[in-house]
This record gives sequence, C-alpha cells and structure tokens, in this order.
Amino acid sequence: MKILIIDDDLGSRKIIIHLFHQYYNDPFEIIEAENVETGIDAIENQHPEIVLLDINLPDGSGFDLLKQLRFVDFKLIFITAYEEFALKAYGFSAIGFILKPPDPKKLFRAIEKAKSTLEKENIKMKLNALFVKLDNPIFEKSKLEVKTNESSLTIDTYDIVRCEAEKDFTRFHLLDGEKILVPRKLEEYELMLDGYGFYRIHPSHLINLKYIDHYNKSRGGEVVMKENSCLPIIQHKKENFLKLLEMI
Repeated sequence: MKILIIDDDLGSRKIIIHLFHQYYNDPFEIIEAENVETGIDAIENQHPEIVLLDINLPDGSGFDLLKQLRFVDFKLIFITAYEEFALKAYGFSAIGFILKPPDPKKLFRAIEKAKSTLEKENIKMKLNALFVKLDNPIFEKSKLEVKTNESSLTIDTYDIVRCEAEKDFTRFHLLDGEKILVPRKLEEYELMLDGYGFYRIHPSHLINLKYIDHYNKSRGGEVVMKENSCLPIIQHKKENFLKLLEMI
C-alpha cells in the first residue's frame, strides 16, 4: 500500500512515519511532499492509494491542492492542528480527520477504514465484470435522466457506449451514433452509473464494458471500443483494467 504524506512540517512527517514503523504490520510505502506543488506532483506521478493531507501549506491549502487535481483516485485523510476545518474536510469526501499530534489509534483506525473502502472497490470491480459477463437484462432496462441546455432526456444505460469529459460538461456517445452534451461533470455520472458495468479508464473517459472491442498495447495502451474510438488509459488504471478484462 502506497501512502503519501503532504505536510510542510518535517517533524510532523517524521512522527507519522515513526508511528507506521512502530505500530503498523501490513506492507506499506511512505512518500513525502511538503507543499501544494510537490503534493500534486507526487499524486500524479506516484499514484498513492491513501493521502494524508495537511490543510495549512506554505503555497496554499490542502483544499487548494484538491481543487487543482484533474482526477482523484485515492482515499483522503486530513491531518491538521485546526479542528474547525473538520466539516469542510468531510465536504471533500475525506475518510478521516486526524488532529495533530496524531493519536496512533485514531490514525490507524482511519487507515483501516480507507483500506476497507479500497477492498470494497475491488469487489465492486468484480461485480461489474460479472454483470457484463452475464449480460443481465435488469441493467438493460435502467434509465438515466439527463438535462441538456435545451431539453430533458431519458437514456437507457445499455445504450451508452461511453461518456467523455469536456471541461465542466459530459458528452454521451450512444449506441446509435448520437452524441449528447450535458452541462454536468463526468464525476457525477460516474457515481450515477456505478454498478452498471461502467469503468473510468482515464480522467476524461468513462466506458461501458459491454462495448470494449479490444485492448491495444501500442502507444502506451489504448482501449478500442466497438464504435471504433481509441481511448487512452491512465497508467495506474492499467493493472486493474487488465484484470477486469480477464474476468470478462
């Protein structure tokens, strides 16, 4: 398990690292960052499963860091000296909120909660593969309500080949070739389509697993869909995605 600590206080980072070495038995790797800039770089290049994030950083706040990320694919635990930030922290879907100096029991309770969530997501991935394999008719009849700038539409989830992010908009690519642009972020539709055989392979691409044609290893890896689109897959998603293809 890869854990990133983002905190400008070297002493605070050393305390947390010491607690891990003293009390934590499962395999782990600790990465360190000291501000917003190095934190974003570590997230985008090291791909941690869990991030321990301080709120007060020298070049901004932990909230500023989160707002700058293109894609959040980790479990978040805030760690700070200021309890009044707790409510705002949970608004960013934090798993936990730990006050400095960290209490070992509270810290590792939050870590275990984060791990449990990651395990549940692995189970969810297997279930998605099962639904696709079984071609469950229940999911063919599922409906999704979308609102464009001109009208409200109802789409069968089975008819969605893929969804593509375009800044704060989402473009639906449908089975009959129709394209629908909706003024909502892809993250929202990722949640709505969770459990219906969809998988996010890239910050810009959410695909229906039913309509994968094949995986192309060339050019760093591409997912080729049955409607002939070739979509990039983000590096840290490849391992799970290839496992998913084996299940299907």
